[in-house]
Amino acid sequence: MVLNKKMAAVGLAAAMTVLPLAGCGSNDKENNAGGSAPASPSASASAPAASSASASAGDADAVKLTGDFEIQYFVGGYGDKWWKKVIADFKAANPDLNVIESGGPKINEQNKPRWIGGNPPDFVYIDGAGLNDRQMVEDGQVEDLTEWFGTAKNVDGNLIKDILAQQPQQYDGKIYNIPLVLNSWGIFWDKALFKEKGWTEPTDYASFIDVSDKIKAAGVTPFIHTGKYPYYIQDAFLFPAIVSANGDDYQILQDMADSKADAFKSPAVMAGLNKIVELRDKGFIDKASIQINHTDSQMSFLQHKDAFIPNGLWLPNEMSKDVPAGFEFGFIPSVTQEAGGKVVANTSTASVAIASKAKNKEAAKAFLSFIFSEAQASQWAELSGAPSNIKGDISSSNAPSFVKDAAKFLNDPNTVVIPMITFNADVEKVMWDATDALSIGKITPDEWVKRVTDAAAKVSK
Repeated sequence: MVLNKKMAAVGLAAAMTVLPLAGCGSNDKENNAGGSAPASPSASASAPAASSASASAGDADAVKLTGDFEIQYFVGGYGDKWWKKVIADFKAANPDLNVIESGGPKINEQNKPRWIGGNPPDFVYIDGAGLNDRQMVEDGQVEDLTEWFGTAKNVDGNLIKDILAQQPQQYDGKIYNIPLVLNSWGIFWDKALFKEKGWTEPTDYASFIDVSDKIKAAGVTPFIHTGKYPYYIQDAFLFPAIVSANGDDYQILQDMADSKADAFKSPAVMAGLNKIVELRDKGFIDKASIQINHTDSQMSFLQHKDAFIPNGLWLPNEMSKDVPAGFEFGFIPSVTQEAGGKVVANTSTASVAIASKAKNKEAAKAFLSFIFSEAQASQWAELSGAPSNIKGDISSSNAPSFVKDAAKFLNDPNTVVIPMITFNADVEKVMWDATDALSIGKITPDEWVKRVTDAAAKVSK
């Protein structure tokens, strides 16, 4: 999946006990290529005002919801199975409400004129190309939910703020959108293949290098990445390596994101870059990586041409139609920590919001209360193949094994969980290009640092 960049970092996540919920991953940085069905036609903007219904949909005393209620959701690597199911459940709970679906892989682009024209859907899932949460806040397109969020309960009767793994981002102290999906970057492999070949699954950098030597000796390329979109290898490999080398303190990434040039000169950054150099010099990186997109690299991985791939939790669902029989996804958030060191999980989120010009805000709030429930969270994990942003234990659920693996890591107090951090766009582009150049030996780590520090210094003036 190709991710869209958020404009600001999410606040620190609390210790995460993750229940499954919602991929192509959250926060798409470019055009998401994991879309499924064609976008639904934009629904009519006219909608009768709803009756007052601030109580949750499951509350017997709630005022009946009526009128039209339109939901906009982007369809990427996570698919639309969960959206279809949760909307059907919400319709069943509110038979007098006319729920209109406005979804698809191109829905953000299709509905853009409506948002600009002040005639948007009532509820929006902020993910995929064409939507940016900060921009929507700055443009006054989404509702201020600060007061509502302070006391809002889900249909189970629990305060929503108490069950979230990551709290909403604040904009000048106010809340406008709530994280729904909790994604983690990491390294994937095929457990079945490893068992067949007698290869040991990696738990740290030493075991990763050791098994990669054995994989190469067996005639398989150990590692492929998406050279066309270098943030895959950065987010899943380089950044965790930097954090591990920085004493498990991810503040260094925040300093880098703030374009503090000296941060890029840190020994921890050099240590991370040298790990990429080691993979390159050992011949572990598939030479095709530099020129291919995410779909091509993922297909090569699924065909066992390559043993490891850096990616996000949306990968299995995004490639579900191409996964060979018997393929079993293995996942760990990071392989760059030293033996006995902490796993580093680089996370991102995708959020939901209510349009400031929504015609049925009460229904939209009721829907928020409905989707942030334990039942819907479990369904999300099972239908989308990614953890939700709701705390809980999913070990006994029907979620895929790799989702349970990810949840265990995110739930482990020894895991270093990095909240989503956003870089300056100009610095990031230079960093992407430098990382690609480093991976094929065109530049040295010192030259990588110089390129990026020069870019950081330029934007900091």
